[in-house]
Amino acid sequence: MTIDAISFLPATSLPSLLPAGESNSTLTTGGAFGAWFEQHLSEINSKMAIADTGVQQLAAGDATNLHEVMINLQEARMSLQLMMQVRNHLLDAYHDVAQMQL
Repeated sequence: MTIDAISFLPATSLPSLLPAGESNSTLTTGGAFGAWFEQHLSEINSKMAIADTGVQQLAAGDATNLHEVMINLQEARMSLQLMMQVRNHLLDAYHDVAQMQL
């Protein structure tokens, strides 16, 4: 099992702070974040599927390595919790911006 380092978003995927008329790259950067988020959601989904398959094999008595099943379960759980925290922080930031007065 390999443990990957935390990777940060490249600076090009951050939204532009310029007004809409001064830069046309805002639409493409928003798409980059959406693609990044979708990629990580699909990775979490595949981890959950692997963990579910391991649990099914364990229940059927076909699992050969209990440790691997438990590690897959924890990895899927932690990945889901991390993505939920990212979602919660994004929603909090959205609500803060929406409540700002101009």
